[in-house]
Amino acid sequence: MGESVYKVIELVGTSDISWKKAAENAVSTAGKTLRDLRVAEITKLDMTVKDGKVSSYRARVTLSFKYETP
Repeated sequence: MGESVYKVIELVGTSDISWKKAAENAVSTAGKTLRDLRVAEITKLDMTVKDGKVSSYRARVTLSFKYETP
């Protein structure tokens, strides 16, 4: 394997259903514009609360992809 460089970004995905779906939303949305996605790591989970009930789930995800140089 040759030498490679990877860029790491942080995203927050949301879902009304679950943290899993929130993380999947972050990755699938990034996959629409980024190529060669490699690793996704969930770094934080939280939720928003409205009227004493959970209204949405949020997953903070770091995502790496291969950095291409010109």
